[in-house]
Amino acid sequence: MNKNALIVVTSNDQLGNSGQKTGWFLSEVSHVYWPLINDGFSVDFASPQGGDAPMEKDSLKLDDPENKSFVEKFNIQNSLPTLPMKSIDPARYQVIYFAGGHGTMWDFPDNSEIERVTSSIYENGGIVGAVCHGPSALTSVKLSDGKYLVDGKEINSFTDNEEREVEKDKIVPFLLESRLRERGGNFLAGKNWANQVVVSDRLITGQNPQSASSLGKAIVQLFNRIEGSESSRGRRPEGIEQRPV
Repeated sequence: MNKNALIVVTSNDQLGNSGQKTGWFLSEVSHVYWPLINDGFSVDFASPQGGDAPMEKDSLKLDDPENKSFVEKFNIQNSLPTLPMKSIDPARYQVIYFAGGHGTMWDFPDNSEIERVTSSIYENGGIVGAVCHGPSALTSVKLSDGKYLVDGKEINSFTDNEEREVEKDKIVPFLLESRLRERGGNFLAGKNWANQVVVSDRLITGQNPQSASSLGKAIVQLFNRIEGSESSRGRRPEGIEQRPV
């Protein structure tokens, strides 16, 4: 079968009205991209607006081999070419993944195209992943029963304590951990900057950049587990047990 994944990054390069620049975080893309590619996935990139999506300059760390290979493959200087979310056909993808970077806090929530694509992929049996500030996309996604996707699920993201530690808690439009809790998520916070990944049914979330590599591997592991169960039973399982990675 064809295996297709969609990585979604922010189109936003501004930290609100602070005058500071932001964008998508390199390792939160590269550390998930390579596990998908190595498992035989075809990967597309999208953003809310499409076109050249801005990279957060401070994330350009080329002593990281996965970052270096990613930058070289796509000849990245300051941005990444992306498809607009409005052009995405969710039926094409088995995996959707939201990378972080503070920019997401402004253009991922309450985005009708993100909501459309994410709910469709999930309800079609696909996997939804997000790391760090990427789970901001999940704060407004509802399923066909009217409930939030995160409601009743174990979940993780950049924590309120981490936001305070980087002194951006007064800049972001809301605190992500708190918002996910308000939406009914069972938030499993790790220590600040810990590698923390949580799998709950077909939702996989990670806490910070340190979690991206583990999250990428968890997506591949879960996908292959689901496909293996589907092959042996002749149908897709409704879910798997909830567990942290």
